[in-house]
Amino acid sequence: MQRPQLSEVVYIRRSGTLKGCCIQLARSRAFDVSVCLLFLFTMIATFRRADRVVLHNISWEQFERLLEDFGDQRAVRIAYDSGTLELMTPLPEHEYFKEVIGDAIKDIADELNLDYESYGSTTWRKRIQMAGIEPDNCFYIQHEAAVRGRTNLDLRQGDPPPDLALEIDITHKSLDRFPIYARLEVPELWCYDEGTLKIYHLSAGAYAEAERSLALPQVPIRDLPQVIEAHRADGRRALRQAVRQWARDSLGAEA
Repeated sequence: MQRPQLSEVVYIRRSGTLKGCCIQLARSRAFDVSVCLLFLFTMIATFRRADRVVLHNISWEQFERLLEDFGDQRAVRIAYDSGTLELMTPLPEHEYFKEVIGDAIKDIADELNLDYESYGSTTWRKRIQMAGIEPDNCFYIQHEAAVRGRTNLDLRQGDPPPDLALEIDITHKSLDRFPIYARLEVPELWCYDEGTLKIYHLSAGAYAEAERSLALPQVPIRDLPQVIEAHRADGRRALRQAVRQWARDSLGAEA
């Protein structure tokens, strides 16, 4: 049997513009997937500003093989949509806001006396939907009791998708995440980009922007970036305390 092949590689700069060239890989057994990926990430290490790679015509079998080859201990983030694969190496700014907003979700839930489970950048996938993604963070809140303490979640086995997924710097990502999340039936997305946090609800197979969160409706989540900006120079502990106070104040205002 002929080995799976890669067909096309595109390097994208952080600005989102095309960088370098499109490399056409011959459909020959000489181009083994693992060898190609070693080449790709050598290139990424060389061109430090090229923080993502897009590959086209990737089969589901290739996608799953890449996940297996990379393993769980890796810095690369993966998204897959019907044959198109994006590999991304997050930059420090991305990771900062991923952590800060993820901590804020936990702190707000705690102030609201809500149980939650956080599964970070777990790989969620469904072959029948040809969709796979690793969010910047994800949470079970409404369905927390159904997954409490579990480490073997699998959408393919009927487990519920996360109630809430977080995406950072989404406009600079080459592959549109919305159709992937929609096919995985994630009911709510938070997308943070350049100081703005937008909330999206899944309805009839597509996402629509919303004013309030389904998971944390008691708090005006879209105001969270202002709280972060006002306190991030004070340090992480002070910032988390400020988020908790803001959540308590919001609850008082609602009452």
